[in-house]
Amino acid sequence: MIEVRHVSKSYGNKPVVDDVSIRIAKGQITSFIGPNGAGKSTLLSMISRLIAKDSGEILIDGEDVTKSKSQELAKKISILKQSNHINVRLTVRDLVSFGRFPYSQGKLTKEDWEFVDEAIRYMELGDMQHKYLDQLSGGQNQRAYIAMVIAQNTEYILLDEPLNNLDMKHSVQIMKVLRRLADELGKTVIIVIHDINFASCYSDYIVALKDGKVIKEGPTDVIIERSVLQDIYDMDIQIQEINGNKICVYFA
Repeated sequence: MIEVRHVSKSYGNKPVVDDVSIRIAKGQITSFIGPNGAGKSTLLSMISRLIAKDSGEILIDGEDVTKSKSQELAKKISILKQSNHINVRLTVRDLVSFGRFPYSQGKLTKEDWEFVDEAIRYMELGDMQHKYLDQLSGGQNQRAYIAMVIAQNTEYILLDEPLNNLDMKHSVQIMKVLRRLADELGKTVIIVIHDINFASCYSDYIVALKDGKVIKEGPTDVIIERSVLQDIYDMDIQIQEINGNKICVYFA
Protein backbone atom coordinates (compact mmCIF):
# COMPACT_ATOMS: atom_id res chain seq x y z
CA MET A 1 0.00 0.00 0.00
CA ILE A 2 1.03 3.58 -0.66
CA GLU A 3 0.11 6.11 2.00
CA VAL A 4 0.33 9.85 1.41
CA ARG A 5 -0.05 11.81 4.63
CA HIS A 6 -0.59 15.58 4.64
CA VAL A 7 1.81 16.13 1.75
CA SER A 8 2.34 19.63 0.38
CA LYS A 9 4.50 21.19 -2.33
CA SER A 10 4.83 24.84 -3.33
CA TYR A 11 6.76 26.69 -6.01
CA GLY A 12 7.48 30.16 -4.73
CA ASN A 13 4.33 31.25 -2.93
CA LYS A 14 2.05 29.06 -5.03
CA PRO A 15 0.91 25.77 -3.47
CA VAL A 16 0.79 23.07 -6.14
CA VAL A 17 -0.13 20.20 -3.83
CA ASP A 18 -1.88 21.32 -0.65
CA ASP A 19 -2.15 19.00 2.38
CA VAL A 20 -3.02 15.86 0.40
CA SER A 21 -3.70 12.56 2.16
CA ILE A 22 -4.64 9.41 0.24
CA ARG A 23 -4.19 5.65 0.51
CA ILE A 24 -3.64 3.58 -2.62
CA ALA A 25 -4.49 -0.09 -2.33
CA LYS A 26 -2.43 -2.84 -3.94
CA GLY A 27 -3.30 -4.79 -7.04
CA GLN A 28 -5.57 -2.29 -8.75
CA ILE A 29 -5.55 0.67 -11.14
CA THR A 30 -5.86 4.06 -9.50
CA SER A 31 -6.33 7.09 -11.75
CA PHE A 32 -5.54 10.69 -10.84
CA ILE A 33 -7.93 12.97 -12.71
CA GLY A 34 -8.66 16.69 -12.69
CA PRO A 35 -8.12 19.89 -14.68
CA ASN A 36 -4.72 21.21 -15.74
CA GLY A 37 -2.73 22.58 -12.83
CA ALA A 38 -4.54 20.39 -10.28
CA GLY A 39 -1.27 18.91 -8.96
CA LYS A 40 -1.67 15.41 -10.38
CA SER A 41 1.78 15.06 -11.95
CA THR A 42 3.50 16.73 -9.00
CA LEU A 43 1.86 14.31 -6.58
CA LEU A 44 2.89 11.34 -8.74
CA SER A 45 6.48 12.62 -8.87
CA MET A 46 6.62 13.05 -5.09
CA ILE A 47 5.37 9.49 -4.53
CA SER A 48 8.24 8.21 -6.70
CA ARG A 49 10.72 10.63 -5.08
CA LEU A 50 11.53 12.40 -8.34
CA ILE A 51 10.42 15.62 -6.67
CA ALA A 52 11.03 16.41 -3.00
CA LYS A 53 7.96 17.21 -0.91
CA ASP A 54 7.90 20.28 1.32
CA SER A 55 6.04 18.58 4.14
CA GLY A 56 4.17 15.42 5.07
CA GLU A 57 4.97 11.73 4.72
CA ILE A 58 4.88 9.20 1.89
CA LEU A 59 5.04 5.53 2.85
CA ILE A 60 5.36 2.54 0.55
CA ASP A 61 4.56 -0.71 2.34
CA GLY A 62 5.06 1.14 5.60
CA GLU A 63 8.51 2.50 4.71
CA ASP A 64 9.22 6.22 4.33
CA VAL A 65 10.35 6.75 0.72
CA THR A 66 12.86 9.39 1.79
CA LYS A 67 14.73 6.72 3.77
CA SER A 68 14.82 4.10 1.02
CA LYS A 69 18.02 3.45 -0.92
CA SER A 70 17.61 4.45 -4.56
CA GLN A 71 18.46 1.03 -5.96
CA GLU A 72 16.03 -0.73 -3.62
CA LEU A 73 13.29 1.80 -4.33
CA ALA A 74 13.80 1.23 -8.07
CA LYS A 75 13.02 -2.47 -7.56
CA LYS A 76 9.73 -1.58 -5.90
CA ILE A 77 8.44 1.41 -7.84
CA SER A 78 8.84 2.54 -11.46
CA ILE A 79 7.69 5.78 -13.06
CA LEU A 80 7.29 7.04 -16.59
CA LYS A 81 7.10 10.80 -16.93
CA GLN A 82 5.29 12.74 -19.65
CA SER A 83 8.37 13.76 -21.61
CA ASN A 84 11.26 11.36 -22.08
CA HIS A 85 14.41 12.39 -23.88
CA ILE A 86 17.51 10.21 -24.24
CA ASN A 87 20.35 11.78 -26.17
CA VAL A 88 22.04 8.47 -27.03
CA ARG A 89 20.92 6.67 -30.20
CA LEU A 90 19.26 3.48 -28.97
CA THR A 91 17.22 0.65 -30.39
CA VAL A 92 13.89 -0.27 -28.84
CA ARG A 93 15.49 -3.39 -27.36
CA ASP A 94 18.32 -1.33 -25.84
CA LEU A 95 15.82 1.04 -24.24
CA VAL A 96 13.67 -1.73 -22.80
CA SER A 97 16.78 -3.36 -21.32
CA PHE A 98 17.37 -0.19 -19.26
CA GLY A 99 14.45 -1.35 -17.14
CA ARG A 100 16.68 -4.09 -15.74
CA PHE A 101 19.38 -1.69 -14.50
CA PRO A 102 18.33 -1.78 -10.81
CA TYR A 103 18.97 -5.54 -10.85
CA SER A 104 21.85 -5.97 -13.26
CA GLN A 105 23.72 -2.64 -13.08
CA GLY A 106 24.14 -2.93 -16.85
CA LYS A 107 25.35 -6.56 -16.92
CA LEU A 108 22.21 -8.33 -18.00
CA THR A 109 21.73 -12.00 -17.19
CA LYS A 110 19.64 -14.53 -19.09
CA GLU A 111 16.80 -13.85 -16.64
CA ASP A 112 17.05 -10.11 -17.32
CA TRP A 113 16.73 -10.68 -21.07
CA GLU A 114 13.67 -12.86 -20.45
CA PHE A 115 12.01 -9.88 -18.74
CA VAL A 116 13.01 -7.69 -21.69
CA ASP A 117 11.57 -10.15 -24.21
CA GLU A 118 8.33 -10.48 -22.23
CA ALA A 119 7.91 -6.68 -22.05
CA ILE A 120 8.49 -6.39 -25.81
CA ARG A 121 5.83 -9.06 -26.40
CA TYR A 122 3.41 -7.33 -24.02
CA MET A 123 3.66 -4.11 -25.99
CA GLU A 124 3.68 -5.84 -29.40
CA LEU A 125 7.04 -4.34 -30.34
CA GLY A 126 8.69 -7.49 -31.67
CA ASP A 127 8.73 -6.38 -35.29
CA MET A 128 10.46 -3.09 -34.44
CA GLN A 129 12.67 -4.05 -31.49
CA HIS A 130 15.87 -3.55 -33.50
CA LYS A 131 14.82 -0.17 -34.92
CA TYR A 132 16.26 3.02 -33.48
CA LEU A 133 13.98 5.25 -31.42
CA ASP A 134 14.47 8.15 -33.84
CA GLN A 135 13.01 5.97 -36.59
CA LEU A 136 9.72 5.52 -34.73
CA SER A 137 6.55 7.56 -34.47
CA GLY A 138 5.70 9.33 -31.23
CA GLY A 139 3.22 6.61 -30.33
CA GLN A 140 5.71 3.82 -31.01
CA ASN A 141 8.26 5.60 -28.82
CA GLN A 142 5.70 5.83 -26.02
CA ARG A 143 5.02 2.10 -26.24
CA ALA A 144 8.77 1.41 -26.05
CA TYR A 145 9.12 3.49 -22.89
CA ILE A 146 6.17 1.69 -21.30
CA ALA A 147 7.83 -1.63 -22.20
CA MET A 148 10.94 -0.42 -20.35
CA VAL A 149 8.82 0.21 -17.25
CA ILE A 150 7.21 -3.23 -17.56
CA ALA A 151 10.68 -4.84 -17.83
CA GLN A 152 11.62 -3.17 -14.54
CA ASN A 153 9.10 -5.56 -12.96
CA THR A 154 8.18 -3.41 -9.97
CA GLU A 155 5.15 -3.96 -7.79
CA TYR A 156 4.13 -0.31 -8.22
CA ILE A 157 3.93 1.24 -11.69
CA LEU A 158 3.42 5.01 -11.98
CA LEU A 159 2.58 6.51 -15.36
CA ASP A 160 2.17 10.22 -16.07
CA GLU A 161 -0.13 10.69 -19.09
CA PRO A 162 0.79 7.33 -20.68
CA LEU A 163 -1.60 7.92 -23.59
CA ASN A 164 0.23 11.01 -24.86
CA ASN A 165 0.94 10.84 -28.61
CA LEU A 166 -1.09 7.66 -29.01
CA ASP A 167 -3.91 7.01 -31.46
CA MET A 168 -7.13 5.33 -30.32
CA LYS A 169 -5.97 1.80 -31.12
CA HIS A 170 -2.75 2.05 -29.14
CA SER A 171 -4.39 3.95 -26.29
CA VAL A 172 -6.80 1.05 -25.87
CA GLN A 173 -3.92 -1.42 -26.19
CA ILE A 174 -1.98 0.26 -23.39
CA MET A 175 -4.98 0.48 -21.07
CA LYS A 176 -5.68 -3.22 -21.69
CA VAL A 177 -2.04 -4.02 -20.89
CA LEU A 178 -2.27 -2.05 -17.64
CA ARG A 179 -5.49 -3.88 -16.78
CA ARG A 180 -3.72 -7.21 -17.39
CA LEU A 181 -0.76 -6.16 -15.25
CA ALA A 182 -3.16 -5.53 -12.36
CA ASP A 183 -5.44 -8.51 -12.91
CA GLU A 184 -2.94 -11.18 -13.93
CA LEU A 185 0.26 -10.11 -12.17
CA GLY A 186 -1.16 -8.21 -9.19
CA LYS A 187 0.67 -5.00 -10.09
CA THR A 188 -0.42 -1.72 -8.53
CA VAL A 189 -0.84 0.83 -11.31
CA ILE A 190 -1.22 4.57 -10.71
CA ILE A 191 -1.83 6.81 -13.69
CA VAL A 192 -2.34 10.50 -14.32
CA ILE A 193 -4.90 10.63 -17.10
CA HIS A 194 -6.90 13.37 -18.82
CA ASP A 195 -9.39 11.22 -20.71
CA ILE A 196 -12.08 10.51 -18.14
CA ASN A 197 -13.63 7.80 -20.31
CA PHE A 198 -10.43 5.76 -20.19
CA ALA A 199 -10.37 6.36 -16.43
CA SER A 200 -14.00 5.25 -16.21
CA CYS A 201 -13.57 2.09 -18.27
CA TYR A 202 -10.28 0.82 -16.84
CA SER A 203 -9.82 2.17 -13.29
CA ASP A 204 -10.76 0.53 -10.03
CA TYR A 205 -10.37 3.72 -8.02
CA ILE A 206 -10.20 7.41 -8.90
CA VAL A 207 -8.62 10.33 -7.05
CA ALA A 208 -9.88 13.71 -8.27
CA LEU A 209 -7.66 16.74 -7.67
CA LYS A 210 -8.39 20.41 -8.17
CA ASP A 211 -6.27 23.40 -7.17
CA GLY A 212 -3.79 21.13 -5.39
CA LYS A 213 -6.37 19.42 -3.19
CA VAL A 214 -8.18 16.09 -3.30
CA ILE A 215 -11.81 17.07 -3.75
CA LYS A 216 -13.21 13.55 -4.19
CA GLU A 217 -11.92 9.98 -4.22
CA GLY A 218 -13.52 6.59 -4.34
CA PRO A 219 -14.37 3.58 -6.51
CA THR A 220 -14.87 4.49 -10.15
CA ASP A 221 -18.68 4.24 -10.01
CA VAL A 222 -18.77 6.79 -7.20
CA ILE A 223 -16.66 9.35 -9.07
CA ILE A 224 -18.18 9.01 -12.54
CA GLU A 225 -21.35 10.80 -11.53
CA ARG A 226 -22.75 14.00 -13.01
CA SER A 227 -22.68 16.05 -9.79
CA VAL A 228 -19.15 14.90 -8.91
CA LEU A 229 -17.78 15.69 -12.36
CA GLN A 230 -19.43 19.13 -12.18
CA ASP A 231 -17.41 19.85 -9.02
CA ILE A 232 -14.18 18.63 -10.61
CA TYR A 233 -14.39 20.18 -14.07
CA ASP A 234 -16.98 22.98 -13.70
CA MET A 235 -18.89 21.37 -16.58
CA ASP A 236 -22.26 19.69 -16.82
CA ILE A 237 -21.22 16.30 -18.20
CA GLN A 238 -23.88 13.82 -19.23
CA ILE A 239 -23.21 10.15 -18.55
CA GLN A 240 -24.47 7.22 -20.58
CA GLU A 241 -23.99 3.53 -19.84
CA ILE A 242 -22.66 1.45 -22.71
CA ASN A 243 -21.82 -2.23 -22.28
CA GLY A 244 -21.64 -1.77 -18.52
CA ASN A 245 -19.26 1.20 -18.75
CA LYS A 246 -20.13 4.75 -17.80
CA ILE A 247 -19.27 7.01 -20.73
CA CYS A 248 -19.02 10.77 -20.23
CA VAL A 249 -20.47 12.88 -23.03
CA TYR A 250 -18.74 16.25 -22.76
CA PHE A 251 -18.62 17.32 -26.41
CA ALA A 252 -22.02 19.00 -26.60
